[in-house]
Amino acid sequence: MKNAVVALDKVTIINEKNVIFSDINFNVEAGEFVFLIGKTGSGKSSLLKVLYGDLHLSSGYGSIVGYNLTQLKDRQIPLLRRKLGVVFQDFKLLPDRTIFDNLTFVLKATGWKKKDEIKARVREVLQLVNVAEDTKKFPFELSGGEQQRLAIARALLNHPELIIADEPTGNLDPETSQEIMQLFRKLHAEGMSVIMATHNYNMIMKFPGKIFQCDKGKLNEVIAKK
Repeated sequence: MKNAVVALDKVTIINEKNVIFSDINFNVEAGEFVFLIGKTGSGKSSLLKVLYGDLHLSSGYGSIVGYNLTQLKDRQIPLLRRKLGVVFQDFKLLPDRTIFDNLTFVLKATGWKKKDEIKARVREVLQLVNVAEDTKKFPFELSGGEQQRLAIARALLNHPELIIADEPTGNLDPETSQEIMQLFRKLHAEGMSVIMATHNYNMIMKFPGKIFQCDKGKLNEVIAKK
């Protein structure tokens, strides 16, 4: 597909000798907001791991943001991840570094060298996600919602073509979850493609997108009731 940021065709995914998915198809067009739903253990995270290069395809064809997942080499994975923004349930922030240093670490690791450009980009993404301006704070000094906003800011640093979010509201209270979802919708409205795994069905009803259900090794599109 011409505008597909993700295309999986007749794909089988095996994780630790267990067949997670068998012969599935999955396509995400540029600018789409896609939910992956399913019970715990249904394979949502395994599918996302394939997309960001943490798990190899067992068979079939796959591509993401121009990279062929079928032929992906280990040395290409860092390059692939520069084109993706990945957000996790448990934030995965560096606890011993400040807000500013959490973000500059990523930029320096991905080839940014000029201090003024690094500083400007950090300021931009923090404004985008509305995180406290005191960049000398450490993650433990932030609320759960602020930590997740910081994690989203980190995901946006390199202008990704696609955001992959694995249960991003899983550790947050309902009100904060709503705020984080509003942020994702704002990013989507600005043209970002988003794939989000979640088991929060209420959230899906409030923030409609395309829905795929993971169930017993299959991946099926669900037509939401209006």
